[in-house]
Amino acid sequence: MKLDEGFDQPQTPRDWESVSTVGYPPAFPPSPETIKDLGPASDTPTVEPMTQSQLDLQAAGETLTEGQSLSPFQASLRRLGRDRRAMISFALVVIIIVFGYIGPLIYTRIGPDLHGAGLYGNETLPPSVYRDFTHQEQTLNDMPSSVYYPLGTDGVGSDILARIMAGVTVSISVAALVILADIVLGLIIGMLAGYYGGWIDTFLARFTDLMFAFPQLLFAILAAATLGTKFTTLLGPSGRLILVSIALSITIWPQMARYVRGQTLQLKEQQFIEAARAAGSSDVVILLRHIMPNLFNIVVTAATLDIVGVIVSEATISLLGLGVQPPGSSLGLMIFDGSNKLYTQYTEVIWPTIMLAIIVLAFSFLGDGVQDAFNPRTKD
Repeated sequence: MKLDEGFDQPQTPRDWESVSTVGYPPAFPPSPETIKDLGPASDTPTVEPMTQSQLDLQAAGETLTEGQSLSPFQASLRRLGRDRRAMISFALVVIIIVFGYIGPLIYTRIGPDLHGAGLYGNETLPPSVYRDFTHQEQTLNDMPSSVYYPLGTDGVGSDILARIMAGVTVSISVAALVILADIVLGLIIGMLAGYYGGWIDTFLARFTDLMFAFPQLLFAILAAATLGTKFTTLLGPSGRLILVSIALSITIWPQMARYVRGQTLQLKEQQFIEAARAAGSSDVVILLRHIMPNLFNIVVTAATLDIVGVIVSEATISLLGLGVQPPGSSLGLMIFDGSNKLYTQYTEVIWPTIMLAIIVLAFSFLGDGVQDAFNPRTKD
């Protein structure tokens, strides 16, 4: 008689598991259903590598649901959208821009006609005339708020609200031009220095250090004081504004270039860059298609924070009388003109000061929110 005679033979892996003894592992590959019984090592969970966006979300204290995938840019926007302070500041920035650029188109088309205007008080002016920021109604200077002039008039009879709108336009325009130059110069010089290295990096680094030697505001003041008249003669009333924008642009880009260079040094050692080189991609293609898109976060963060400095610098230069000249308007110029009447007609200096403070605070809080959203690991 055979030893196994009279016993049922196991037919399935589960039957094999039932007859296995301690110390003798089953002679079949473990299945997902039975792997839990194979010892302590089976209790170790399998950890899949995390993507960069998942690491950023983890650093910010956020989680992704199963099957959800976000790019770094989408993850940054998600964090920014959850920052209530940044969103309120962003809404204020949008309102300020609409107020400065679209507001005059509406403001000069509403309101009653102004009777008794003119030097002899015998003219009737529509709102499109007396609510223009360049119009001066000499007989109605230093007027309080009224249905014709909601915020009153200044010392030469110009509408304060219309001048504030024009001043906001000047501040935003100068900031846009300077930040555009900041991004372009910073990207070009920073990427070239970081990607090629060698003598190119050395030369551009020394040139950047040389530009750091020029204090931004003092350089702009010097340029406006010495070349302002020539630019006004050549380019008209906007000449000084263009000169101030150029002067600020010359001195603002070195910091952006340093940020870009440091990030480029890290990116060029990544595997996807090596793969692009192995595939035969040229340096121009690698810089434009692979490195530049990955610089978006740091460029946006630095540019948003630089806007505040540009706006304050432009207002300071105008406050010193070296920026926009009458009948043009600037918030700094309005503060300068109204400071002489602080004790008699204080509203002439209060309103532009409040507007400048709102602009600076809105961009400052927005810049902080962008920095926390696009660089979550730097957040305390």
